[in-house]
Amino acid sequence: MGDTSAPAGQGRGTPGQLPEPYLTELAAGVHAFVQPDGGWCLNNAGFVTDGDATLVVDTAATERRARLLRRRIAESGAPTPRTVVNTHHHGDHTYGNGVFTPEATVIGHEACRREVLAAGHQLHAVWPQVEYGDIRITPPTLTYRDELTLYVGGIEVRLIHPGVAHTPGDTLVWLPRQRIVFAGDLVFNGGTPFVFMGSLSGSLRAVERLRSLDAAVVVPGHGPVTGPEVYDGIERYLTFVGRLAQEGRAAGRTPLQTAQAADLGPFAELAESERLVANLHRAYAELDGAAPGAPLDPLVGFGDMTVMNGGVPVACHA
Repeated sequence: MGDTSAPAGQGRGTPGQLPEPYLTELAAGVHAFVQPDGGWCLNNAGFVTDGDATLVVDTAATERRARLLRRRIAESGAPTPRTVVNTHHHGDHTYGNGVFTPEATVIGHEACRREVLAAGHQLHAVWPQVEYGDIRITPPTLTYRDELTLYVGGIEVRLIHPGVAHTPGDTLVWLPRQRIVFAGDLVFNGGTPFVFMGSLSGSLRAVERLRSLDAAVVVPGHGPVTGPEVYDGIERYLTFVGRLAQEGRAAGRTPLQTAQAADLGPFAELAESERLVANLHRAYAELDGAAPGAPLDPLVGFGDMTVMNGGVPVACHA
């Protein structure tokens, strides 16, 4: 396995001062495309190739970054990708799909396709100032429900739906022989988990599903490539959110009031801590009997995160 640590200076920064994405070789023919600093809109992608065929895992939030991913794939010697797999519907993972089509078929969970079409230019609505480029909403045209196995030459790639977790349409991309999993946004390494559009309880179940794979290498949706030890911190944080929600709801406090009064303790070190209030909105909804993934008002969720940020809107770093 290649070096999985971020190159020197590739920590979290501010928009306009961030290092360029970099490739990390995880195994023969398997690379992660890591985008520092891993904050809002700066997701990881990757690709799998046997020299004759190439599969891409996720794209990027802007046309420029998606074209950079395509160029890095070509520079590695891999052939033009014919398959793109989306780990979920959020724009930072799907906006760049159109850069790879029509040559590539886009694959995702059936709920991923539904949510891509429903969300449209979702990132434009939240962060209109970003230069996204020419973004053509390009949903999966091949979908699955529970599991789907693909082969990139002789490399087995399993797509696994863990249930509603980060979103209704999450996909784990599992390479059993290489023991590598592309976890999408079920895993944030160094950032705060985000379950506002999915399920708190489902995310805890997804952690158990990830553990059951026994991966040696975990490519998170955001942050540096890591190992399975990352699951413990995610589980502790999600359990913390659940406990806060129970206590706050019992005391008659709103999610925002509960978040503002919370002592984050060790979780204060995680970036995007404002996500706590959005996560509490989901936890409260589940305590009230809402189904996993049931829509919540994004204006309320993102509005409360802005309040948590001291009046400064959360920033898309792309």
